[in-house]
Amino acid sequence: MALGTITDTREFRDLDLNFRIHPIKKDINKHTAELAVINSIKNLIMTKHYEVPFQPEIGSNIQKLLFEPLDSVTGTLVEMEIKQIIQNFEPRASISYIQVFPDYDKNGFSVGMEFFIVNRTDPITIQFFLERVR
Repeated sequence: MALGTITDTREFRDLDLNFRIHPIKKDINKHTAELAVINSIKNLIMTKHYEVPFQPEIGSNIQKLLFEPLDSVTGTLVEMEIKQIIQNFEPRASISYIQVFPDYDKNGFSVGMEFFIVNRTDPITIQFFLERVR
């Protein structure tokens, strides 16, 4: 490595929370790079406050907001909550944009977001649907 060049070769890894077994290694699969960050973001969004033992600050109010009236005001609150949870608890991601639209036919919110992983230049776009679960 030449003097003065800095390269970040971090590779992000997380466990597969479905606990699928690797057919050859006979160990739990790992998610790497983009998939690890995407799964982390989805888990943070769906985690309620006080679900993580001894860390009550981790979580969001998304589940509560899904039981509010289905309109653009609640959609804006969902968007702000998603931005806040990612900025506070996912240092590997930098949000480019988030769009939340109420879907009156499916009774939920359609979420589209684009973010960058730290030290990567290509954006990652994900889309998912948030709906009430009783």
